[in-house]
Amino acid sequence: MNQPDTTSLTLPLAHGYEHLLRPDVAGLEEYTPIVPFEVLSEQLGRRPEEIVKLDANENPYGPVAAVREALAAFPFYQIYPDPEQRHLRAALSAYVAMPAEMILAGHGADELLDYLCRIFLRPGDAIINCPPTFGMYSFDAQLSGGRVVEVRRRPDFSLDVTGVEQAARAQDAKLLFLTSPNNPDGSLLDPADLRRLLRLPLIVVMDEAYVEFAGLERSVASWVADYDNLVVLRTFSKWAGIAGLRLGYGIFPAWILRHLWKFKQPYNVNVAAAVAGLAALAHRAELAPIIAALIAERQRLQVELARFSFLRPYPSQANFVLCQVHDRDAKTLKLALAQAGVLVRHYAKPGLENCIRVSAGRPADTDALLAALASLTAG
Repeated sequence: MNQPDTTSLTLPLAHGYEHLLRPDVAGLEEYTPIVPFEVLSEQLGRRPEEIVKLDANENPYGPVAAVREALAAFPFYQIYPDPEQRHLRAALSAYVAMPAEMILAGHGADELLDYLCRIFLRPGDAIINCPPTFGMYSFDAQLSGGRVVEVRRRPDFSLDVTGVEQAARAQDAKLLFLTSPNNPDGSLLDPADLRRLLRLPLIVVMDEAYVEFAGLERSVASWVADYDNLVVLRTFSKWAGIAGLRLGYGIFPAWILRHLWKFKQPYNVNVAAAVAGLAALAHRAELAPIIAALIAERQRLQVELARFSFLRPYPSQANFVLCQVHDRDAKTLKLALAQAGVLVRHYAKPGLENCIRVSAGRPADTDALLAALASLTAG
């Protein structure tokens, strides 16, 4: 996480007590999220409405009107939420065609990732991670004292299935984290590969945060009924446009969910998130054209970005496009775009050297990005 600014603190720091920290936490590498929107607005000297934000895979259309109206009309914000989220889970059951008894909601899917690591991992227990991928898998595992075993993806971001199998058995791994579509490249996992990996003696956690942009027919949520070692995680952040309210959910085998109910915080989903989630599910027909519009912009990005000689976009089934940058520095490109009021994500990690990731936005957002790129090319 970003470290808070402590320059204004007047109290002395208690360095004499640092030895009480868990050593693995003291040496933990921080997860680096994007810089907050309001901070960037100040840094760039631009009003928020003048910034084209394509750096965090958010839905720029936001929630549909029915969600805003439901939030405004809800009368009981002073009352604690239902700790079992009964109405929300019933609505989710209809959405994913799985029993409510197999569904658990969370403060974003991130909370459920954290819970899975905490209930399965003892210090030193191994997980299998397949980078480049979402950074929270390794982060949460390390928070629980877990050991992260990396099996890197191939240059086209496909899984090294044989490598995963060998590492899982050699390291006696307990958890395997997979993502489809994968973040940051948008590739899909081959169902045959998933079936093969489900034969391993571990828990397979499938993150489907972006599956609505690939098509719900790509989801493997229904597989949980047949596999006692499969968990599927989903979120409202992307398709429903409520990332700021933090609402996710998972489909779990009954034996895992029984322990999660004991383990989770009682009021982990706040009432505003539950109200918004229920309204989004009730009005998902109104969200369908928004999802279609974002898919269209993703497809447009893949075509238009390829016209720039210094960009090599990868195929994607999510709401973003990853680009390899050639003949110039990707970070410099990101900063130049930011100065033009267009925000994109920059990567410099192994397997993502000199890359940027561009979220699908509204047509005007794509226009602004393309214009900024053209101006940089002309300059």
